[in-house]
Amino acid sequence: MERLQECSKSITEQLTEIPDQLQRHLLELLIIEAYRTERITHFQVGQLLKLPSRWAVDEFLKTHQAYLHYNQDDLESDRQTLRQLRTKNVTT
Repeated sequence: MERLQECSKSITEQLTEIPDQLQRHLLELLIIEAYRTERITHFQVGQLLKLPSRWAVDEFLKTHQAYLHYNQDDLESDRQTLRQLRTKNVTT
């Protein structure tokens, strides 16, 4: 039991040595999970992390394997929009 307490104390000391980095890391983990579970949007990720651009958000999410929420229904909707735009351009 003492060994477990020593390990716990050692880990706690390591984690509190750099509180700013730990705080940022925990914030990022929270935001990644919130994005993956669709509780926050791509835009909100950027706002919360104060990222400078949409591309920075994309890079951050890709680095953490939190990919864009895009499913078959989204694809079909985009295809329909494209068809409508093509038809509109042909008639004008």
